Amino acid sequence: MRVRSLGSLPLIARVARQSGVASPTPRLRPSFASPSARRDGGRAGLLAALLLALAGPAAAAETAGGVAIVDLPFPVKAMRGPGSEVALAVSTSGLLPIARPKPASADPKAAPPPEPDAFEVAPVAVVWGEGGGAVLSLDGDTVKTTLIGAEAVEGLVASEMPRGAVPGTRRALSGPLSAYLSGAADAAGLTIRERQPVGTPSEPTAVPVASVTLTPGPGAAFATVRRPRIATLDGKPAVLAVTAGPGAASALVLAAKDVAKDAPKDAAGAWSLVARTPPQAGGTLLAIAGIADFSGGGRPQVATIREADGGGVLQLWSYAGGALTLAAEAPGYAGPSADLDLAAVIPGERGKPATLALPAADRGTLAIVSLTGGIEERTRILLPGPAALGVAALGRGGRARVLVGLADGRLAIVPANLPGNLPR
Repeated sequence: MRVRSLGSLPLIARVARQSGVASPTPRLRPSFASPSARRDGGRAGLLAALLLALAGPAAAAETAGGVAIVDLPFPVKAMRGPGSEVALAVSTSGLLPIARPKPASADPKAAPPPEPDAFEVAPVAVVWGEGGGAVLSLDGDTVKTTLIGAEAVEGLVASEMPRGAVPGTRRALSGPLSAYLSGAADAAGLTIRERQPVGTPSEPTAVPVASVTLTPGPGAAFATVRRPRIATLDGKPAVLAVTAGPGAASALVLAAKDVAKDAPKDAAGAWSLVARTPPQAGGTLLAIAGIADFSGGGRPQVATIREADGGGVLQLWSYAGGALTLAAEAPGYAGPSADLDLAAVIPGERGKPATLALPAADRGTLAIVSLTGGIEERTRILLPGPAALGVAALGRGGRARVLVGLADGRLAIVPANLPGNLPR
């Protein structure tokens, strides 16, 4: 039996299930908050009662075609990918040995390292079900699993919904910026909060936060089943959300700071809705599939899914000159559903384009799609069951591993460089 200490509280690590040895589970209730939790006013109980059960390679049975199933002691009901607030809370807790970007060189002539992106700051996925959850991370080509207790899962999920948010919604968090839908569900506003820079005070002081709530515009309402996203577009921080209406249509809207052309360089500007797509018809609301540099040229684009004829149409939008423009679209993919992440960005190596992983229309296959100069599938991989609970990617480029939550509660691992096993 291995014992790991968290301060003065021992955490008894259960032996991996494949060893066949059982050990008692202590009734320990350590409670602590991540740095992000402390910054946001002390969200108590994050990661409470975290029990490290298996910190090693995930026991996985490989199915036909190179896809593996993670051996978990519970059926998966929900999952969150890298960059999510749940992943950020776990990554900054200090409990898991997560690889970090290399520090800057001490050589004053050396070029500064690139800013870490969300996939490097919170490079883990979190899944959970009845009785507990698991944190998955990538070590080389190996997916590692750490089991966490049920109370930790409850705290992590609760952290996604700040005070004043529409019940059941999730906020977006990136650096000093956060965004969420607030107020009543039928008249929600888009609240954007931004921590303000402070000097180096001699005594502890509260960090000032600027907050604004935007309205969706005439004849529209913010779609509360679609969480906001934060990105950097056209060189500026931006918040993207989905609006419903008029009628059965929905649209993608973009909020950014509007600065007058003749304003001083250091002018902060005010948040407002600066662009929106034309209304997209469909019985189901438009869904954001991912935001990334899909071209490799340093200008992120937005991938969305709209419903058409019972299936999904993958769309690629570019933002420039204050307008969102449709760059490409292609049918044949799983249509939008509830607020599930049924698509995942696979970030490219530095300077290389990102790709997108998402289920095909039948949800029985996973497509890896290039969005460089259009929409082109690189491969389609047969899954051991229908994708239904989420898709997340660990790692970059061809070395990435795509996690797929299946309808029966199993969790599949798909190598991003796996050759396709279906005809195109």
